[in-house]
Amino acid sequence: MKTPACLFPFPTRASRACAAAALGLALAAPARAQAPEPTAQTVTVTGRQERAPGVSGFGDQPLSRSPLSGSVVEAGQLADAGLTSLAGITRFDASVSDAYNAEGYWSSFSVRGYTLDNRYNFRRDGLPINAETALPLGNVAAVEWLRGASGIQAGTSAPGGLVNLVVKRPLAEPLRRGVLEWQPDGTVTAAVDWSQRVGPQGAAGLRVNASASHLDPVVRQAQGRRSLLALAGELVTGPGSRLEVEIESARQSQPSVPGFSLLGNTVPDAGRIDPRVNLNNQAWTQPVVMQGLTGSVRWQQALGQDWQLGVHALRQSLRSDDRTAFPYGVYEPDYTCPAWCDRYGPDGRFSFWQYVSDNERRTSDALDISARGRVHLGGLTHQLQAGLLVTRFQGRFQDQVFDLAGTGRIDGSLQAAPSYGTTDANTDRDERSTEWSLRDVVRLAPAWQLWAGVRHVQLDRSSRRTSPAADGLRATRLQQSATTPWLALAHDVAPGSLVYASWGQGLEAEVAPNRSRYTNAGQPLPALRSRQLEVGWKHAAESGSLALAAFDIDRPLTADFGPCDAASSCTRAVDGSARHRGLEAQGSLRTGAWQWQAGAQLLDAQRRGAQDPAANGTRPVNVPAATLRLGAVHRLGAASFAPGLELGAQLVAEGDRVVLPYDQAVRIPAWHRVDLSARWRTELGATRLTWRAGLDNATDRRAWREAPYQFGHAYLFPLQPRTWRLGVQAEL
Repeated sequence: MKTPACLFPFPTRASRACAAAALGLALAAPARAQAPEPTAQTVTVTGRQERAPGVSGFGDQPLSRSPLSGSVVEAGQLADAGLTSLAGITRFDASVSDAYNAEGYWSSFSVRGYTLDNRYNFRRDGLPINAETALPLGNVAAVEWLRGASGIQAGTSAPGGLVNLVVKRPLAEPLRRGVLEWQPDGTVTAAVDWSQRVGPQGAAGLRVNASASHLDPVVRQAQGRRSLLALAGELVTGPGSRLEVEIESARQSQPSVPGFSLLGNTVPDAGRIDPRVNLNNQAWTQPVVMQGLTGSVRWQQALGQDWQLGVHALRQSLRSDDRTAFPYGVYEPDYTCPAWCDRYGPDGRFSFWQYVSDNERRTSDALDISARGRVHLGGLTHQLQAGLLVTRFQGRFQDQVFDLAGTGRIDGSLQAAPSYGTTDANTDRDERSTEWSLRDVVRLAPAWQLWAGVRHVQLDRSSRRTSPAADGLRATRLQQSATTPWLALAHDVAPGSLVYASWGQGLEAEVAPNRSRYTNAGQPLPALRSRQLEVGWKHAAESGSLALAAFDIDRPLTADFGPCDAASSCTRAVDGSARHRGLEAQGSLRTGAWQWQAGAQLLDAQRRGAQDPAANGTRPVNVPAATLRLGAVHRLGAASFAPGLELGAQLVAEGDRVVLPYDQAVRIPAWHRVDLSARWRTELGATRLTWRAGLDNATDRRAWREAPYQFGHAYLFPLQPRTWRLGVQAEL
């Protein structure tokens, strides 16, 4: 649900903590042709990354030879891990962690300790999309993500990085694939993946992906449905000319699952909490319904031997009904809060707030025109890429309900009366951006490369309330222009080894909340520029790979000053920054029948430069200081009882997390879990069968997975209990 604390008609700690929605759209990297899908997959990823991420913005440069940090997960790896939502990518990368990932809602996570913005940090084949929805994975060939300040790739975005979904396209060879997956609690998915080419030299191709799921997760009373239909066509229209068209229709209907919370001043023992309890289990609970229709057209034309022109257009239309029985503090019937405003009471009781925001409509348009090629200047060869991206977003909403209902209890045993249904105004948004970008990769010497880029963005964003208000402070307008540079130097120290250093900037834009208590209500703040410095070393060989990186990111923050309890008593302003410095390591090794994967991150995240001295030096909420991913896969030989059977195990471990923004002593403990998997390929006549099985959280570990302070309230999400999954894939 969207920052409901902002809708309180009275000042509370929650409402003071609620930030204005940062309005904007971001620029993506130019489109590229899809890489072939591999025929063999592994259970985890962190080492072998030869795919050139389209979201990087540097054409066909592979990650192993680029001064960038990132990861790529292919479709087969998503299937091996049994992922049903984008939130599951946290298991693949130690730098990626949960950030209010709730069952039945859209995915949200952090990279390098910064929470990604679902409005500006997500891409689809390189073009910006809105991720305030359930993004389907059934027609995704790969998920790519870059780590670090993203000003070279995006006009505005949170500095953690970018996530890009690569859409499945027609393959060179025919494909007939069917999949059936099952989990013991009752979740069943059936899917079809079909690809065919026709005409001279297979000039025309079509790919169809369709799936339907009955959702019955381990959390009780969270049953739902999910469906997908996606078509992708391709036509080679002449020498060096290719036209691609694709469309995707997706729908998910499922009750969301809210988090638990502190019990008074105490972090409850996770071992005493039933992780299967859904606190959103009331007689008046309605499912969250998210549906989307997305389509794109991409044309690529070779201009001689060295240059290529690309035009890529996308439209995404989303419709949502966002409804929940939302646990929030302990309030009296008159809306006063005597003590426990941002947590549950010591006895496990809390207040339900009925939230209903129906018929939310979000429409995103993007048009990218780019040209890339080689030029020779001053005796040096330059790989240039110039682009223009025009984006538009329109958000249309209705008045919403966020009203106090009855009382609940942490064991889910109480049924509460619904609210009176009092409505409050929502906020419509309009956003436009025009962005120019220029990138250059130049080889200065046989072992030296210079990478450089610059992006100029013009933003025009406005918002208005869906209903008139007595105070009249309901319309905002933000117009800003900014330029963000990026620079890197790379050196080949040995065959397959690269060292690099990079520096860049990112951009975010914000307006003060348009509420009567703000002296600068609705006024834009100065552009928030994040800065990143990174140095790293990469090595890639036939037997494996290793990548090390050290980074330093500084991101400006805003805060409210004043009592903020009456009209014109509060001012929103820039207040210091969040500085995240860390070390990352990831690698892979193949030795005979074994494959090994590893990833780790050590993160020093601190508040700096705040006017309140007590805030400086504190660690941000819900950010672990250390994370670890370890994985191994063993393939049985021809002489075994099951030739070709692959057995895998993975360890996911994370350090403790701060729960409250104003009390560093309140934390959830560190935790770890072990996931097991198996994959076996067999043949039945002309049909190739792939059997998959998994046991997630094999030891049934009980722990708090994350502790987001969201909507001005402390929440605790438990680890999913031990869960089986089985699946079979048939391919002709």
